[in-house]
This record gives sequence, structure tokens and C-alpha cells, in this order.
Amino acid sequence: MAIVISHFNKDLFLYKIKYISDIFLRANVGVSYFFILSGFIMIVAYHKKSQIDYKDFYRNRFARIYPLYVVGLLLYLVMKYADFSFYKLFLYLSGLQSWLPGKALVLNFPGWSISVEFLFYLLFPVLYNYFYSKGNKRIWLITIFIWIVTQIFSNLYVTSLAYKGPHTLSHEFSHYFPLWHINEFLVGNLAGLFFVKHFRQNNHDIKIVLIFLAVLFSLILIPLNFHNGLMAVLFVPLIYLISSNNGFLTKIFSLKPLEYLGEISYAVYIVHIPVLYILRMILWDYFQIHDSNEVFCIYIPVLLLVSAILYQTVEKPLRDYLKRVKIG
Repeated sequence: MAIVISHFNKDLFLYKIKYISDIFLRANVGVSYFFILSGFIMIVAYHKKSQIDYKDFYRNRFARIYPLYVVGLLLYLVMKYADFSFYKLFLYLSGLQSWLPGKALVLNFPGWSISVEFLFYLLFPVLYNYFYSKGNKRIWLITIFIWIVTQIFSNLYVTSLAYKGPHTLSHEFSHYFPLWHINEFLVGNLAGLFFVKHFRQNNHDIKIVLIFLAVLFSLILIPLNFHNGLMAVLFVPLIYLISSNNGFLTKIFSLKPLEYLGEISYAVYIVHIPVLYILRMILWDYFQIHDSNEVFCIYIPVLLLVSAILYQTVEKPLRDYLKRVKIG
């Protein structure tokens, strides 16, 4: 939800509150959390298998991600049809947009991160079958090396003369290019391997709160580029502790409404921009509601409702259907 807020108008009341605004202005670090969590979940989901079948894996990932990825595009084109071209359509549908600086944000721009995820999905069965399932320790050294090199590059580049600032080719290269995010997925994989080997439930409530506060204070006080995985030093222990926690926080987040919010989170993410564009047009043109705070208060429940409907009518049924499709 922080990412949703970060994409909203900057005259929203939250951006007028000192420190709170600092957090939301850097909320894109949530994508880094998502990439690390994705790597972690992959290991937890597949760690009992001796080998991963490539066709089954790619079919299941396609079924999980692609239907709503396309729906997000269709909703986007309702308002931004003038932005359409067959070249942009090809880049978006093929998931290649993030490989091309200047094109990473074509059409429904949150799709850039799904484009990066496509690379992770392509690599994971290979990594699992040749490294993880065989207990090959070299992957640990490789991952640490890739992480260190990525962080050095990411932080030096954005302070160099080559970096021209937001909304430039240099920004798209430094923030959205898939190779700068492989470290996050690999770190998540290793965290998952450690988790399944050393899993032990305990009450980690206090540790979770302290690490979460450390994340917030880091965003407010430390002027480094966290976008490409630097925050893994806090995100990895946070994910590990949340996954092995049996304290009060886990009981709270296990409540059905909050569990359901987790289930529809992908829908929220992939349609939040087109829903905002459509709703804003309706409120501006038909109801003369222009105040950003009023629009925001209407937008959030509408976004959650639309996401829930899409989860129930598109994501869930198509995922279940496509997973049953036999390939070859």
C-alpha cells in the first residue's frame, strides 16, 4: 500500500507531514522487499522437491502472474489509449520493457517489476536443479559477490555525472534494469534455504518491530540508494522472523480480513495506476471533486473493491484453470 501512496499526487496530506513524507517518497523500496520475498517464497514452496519440472513450473508461474498483468494493461488503455502502439504492446506483453532504458515504464508502468520477475522465473528452475537441490555452496559466494557489486555500482552511479536524475534514461537504467535486481532474488533464495533448514517457531514480536523501525529510520535518515537491494540487510531478517513468528503480530495478521488483503495484494499492485486514472477522471469530470485528499479517501476503498473483484473473477479462476492445462 505504501507503493500505491507513493504514486499518488504529492499534494496529498501525507506528504505534508515531516518524516512521514520522507518514507513515502522512498516507498519504491517496497519493490525490493517484494523481489527478496519472491525469492524466499520460491524456496519454501519447492524445497521438498529433488528436481523442478520446467514445463510445470513455467505454466504455474504464467497462471499466477499473467492474466492480471494483461487486465492491468486493458484497464490502463481505457484512459490512455493514445499512448498505445504495437511496439509498446509487444514490449509489455513479452515482458521485455525493463531491458530497454526509455521503455521500462511503457503502458501500465508498474509492470516493469513483473518484467523483472519474468527473469527470476526463467532462472529459478535452473538454479534449483543445479545448485540448491545439490547443496552447492558456490551459489552463496556468487550471491554475496553479486550483491556487493550491485550496491557499489547503484550508489556510485546515482552520484556520478552519468546520472541525470528521475525520468531520464539514466534513471531507468539504474533503477529498472533487471540485472541490478538479480541480487535481491538470489538473496531471497538463500534466506529461504536457511529458513527451511533452521525453521523453529518462536515469539519474535519485539525483534520484528525493532527491525521494521530500523527500516523506517533508514529511509528517513540515510541518503543511500536502497532501491536495488541494499535494504536486504534488514529485509532478510525481517522476512525470516515474520515467517517463524508465533507471537501476537502473527495472530493479528492471520485474521481473515488481513489474510484476504494479502491474497489480493498482487491485484492491488498491478491495477492501482489504471484504477486511479479512471476514478480520477470520473470524480473530476462528473462530480467536480478535485481535492487530492477527497480523491484519495474514495480511491483506496474503490481500489480494494476492484482488486477483490478481479481476484475472484479473473486471477483465481484463471490461475486454477491454467494450472490444469497439460503442456506437451
